Amino acid sequence: MTHKYSAGQDVYYEPTFGNAAARGKFKIVRLVPIENDNRLTYRIKNLAESFERIAEEHQLSRSD
Repeated sequence: MTHKYSAGQDVYYEPTFGNAAARGKFKIVRLVPIENDNRLTYRIKNLAESFERIAEEHQLSRSD
């Protein structure tokens, strides 16, 4: 398994159903190492927020 996105790339974040997190355009800050659960995760950041989020790959799509 390999990550689909790379650090520095702009993506669209769509939180899982029921999650009140902000959706929209984010930048990949870094790739999180794959662990025993084999989930592909990323640290992402929105310029309007002062903190980073963790997102799974299925929550992200390419941002144009």
